[in-house]
Formats: sequence, C-alpha cells, structure tokens
Amino acid sequence: MSESSDSFQDEVLAELGEDRLAEIATLAGTDTAGARALVDGSVTELSGELRQAAAEPASADEVKAAVDEVTSEEPPLQGVASFGGLAAGGLMAGVLAKLAKPAATAVAKRTGLPPATVDRAVGLLVPVILSVLTRRAAAKKGGGLGDLLGGGKR
Repeated sequence: MSESSDSFQDEVLAELGEDRLAEIATLAGTDTAGARALVDGSVTELSGELRQAAAEPASADEVKAAVDEVTSEEPPLQGVASFGGLAAGGLMAGVLAKLAKPAATAVAKRTGLPPATVDRAVGLLVPVILSVLTRRAAAKKGGGLGDLLGGGKR
C-alpha cells in the first residue's frame, strides 16, 4: 500500500501502533481484529462528526479556524501527540475533544460495547488523530478539511 493510497483510518492505525492497539483490545475485551474494527469505526464516526461540525453554522467558524491552524503551523514532533498529551494541539485538539463524546456514543450504540469503554477508546484516539491530521497538513502544505480527512468533502 503506497502512502498516497493510505486511508485516514489506515494512517491512524499505523500511528497508533501495535502496543496502543493492544491496549484498546484489552480495554474493549476483544482481540486485535476487534480493536482494529473499533478504531476504524471510531475514526470514521469522529471524521463524520468533524465534517458535520464544519457544515453547521454554529460550529463552522471554529472548525475552519482549527483547520487553518493545523494547516498553517509547523507540525509537532513526530509521535509526541500519540503518547498521552495533546502537545501543540491548539484549536483542533479542542474541537476533537468536543466531538469525541458524540462519536463514542454513536459507536457504542452501533457496536453494543459499553459507552464508557468506547469513550475511553476514543479518548485514546484523539491525540493520535490530531497527530495524523497535523502530519497530513504538513505534507499537503495547506488544504481544507476534506483534504485532511480524505474524500475531498469540506
């Protein structure tokens, strides 16, 4: 799989790494395949929540400002955001944190997993997603939300 064909979910899984994936598997009481499915569903749901927030008049300006910040600044050190902190996360970290709860609720309903478990898993994914968004923004030298998440929607 070439870098250009990597989906956003694939990049998040790669950034997450096997150790963190195993942590999510343990948290969810499943195996690695189940954890991958949980991560994939969570990333898909969080991406959808982010796109929806960008389309809502009440939150569009905040999402646009967060995307502008991510696409215009130097990326944080590789891996810093994936080890428990929202280092240099700025506005996008705040936006993702706000959207994490509704995304986790939707994933819990869809999967039947306990909401608290999915909430914790999504919480582990937020800094990883932030890291991937930041890296994608640096590689693309700008662009909108659709460019960062893939699929071209804004």
